[in-house]
Formats: sequence, C-alpha cells, structure tokens
Amino acid sequence: MDLSGIISISGRPGLYKVITQGKNSIIVESLIDGKRFPAYATDRISALDDISIYTLEGDTPLKEIFSDIYTKEDGGKAPSHKQDAATLQSYLLEILPDYDEERVYTSDIKKLFQWYNLLLSSGNLKPEEKDAKSESEAPTEEKVEEKPKAKAKEKEIEEKK
Repeated sequence: MDLSGIISISGRPGLYKVITQGKNSIIVESLIDGKRFPAYATDRISALDDISIYTLEGDTPLKEIFSDIYTKEDGGKAPSHKQDAATLQSYLLEILPDYDEERVYTSDIKKLFQWYNLLLSSGNLKPEEKDAKSESEAPTEEKVEEKPKAKAKEKEIEEKK
C-alpha cells in the first residue's frame, strides 16, 4: 500500500492528497469531494505514512494494517466506522491481535476504518505489485543492425590509416 502524499488535517473531516507546494502552504485535494485548497503551517497535518497503531511489542504502521484488511476483505469495504465500538474492536483484534487496548482508543479505531473505506472508494488503496517477473519473461535484447552509413564511415576511417 502506497500512502505517500495522503495526509490528515486536524479539524477537517476526511483525508487529503498533496498536490503541490506553494510559498507559505501546500495545496491539497479532498478525497471526498475533490475540492482543492491551501493548507498552512498553522494546520496540524499528519502524513498517513507516519501514523502507526500501538501494539504490545511496539508499533505497526498503518499501511500494514490497511494491507491486512484489504487481504481479509478481498479488496472490499471494511465495517463502517458508524458501527458499535465492540464490533470494531473485535474486527481489529482479528486483524491485529496484539494491539494495545489501553492506548488505542475507540475514536482511533473508528478513524482507522473510516480512512480505509475512504481510501478504497477514492481508488487510492491498491496493493503493491510485486516484481515477480522471472528472467524468462523479461524482454530479450534485440540486436540492432548497423546502418549502412555507419559502415561506410568505418571503411573510410580504415582506408585513411
């Protein structure tokens, strides 16, 4: 899962894709409605690449969790973030059995499922394609025949020597 360029802005709903950088801001596009606007340095911006979920042994990056949900759902939607907390927590336990239940709040779990479904519906959630091409499938190099002009020049050079 490639989450680079996808950000969350505190106080604004949804996720945003970074389009370009201006002098004092970055231009972002909403994944919900496609509207573009500037996000300034005063906004609290979090890149999804940098977000992780607390586990008992450390942290698990968000992209790994999204990948696990994607695999479990066969590329389909996850449970809605509007379902009750117990359902969402039990689903997360299936995906990430060692998440720290004391430090991961219900609001965090709801946001996780909301973001997953938003990324899936906007087409930004695609599994990484592995370069599993074998050498036999790789294109072979074709020999390029020399052009007649190049051969003629070589003959001229040899004759002058």
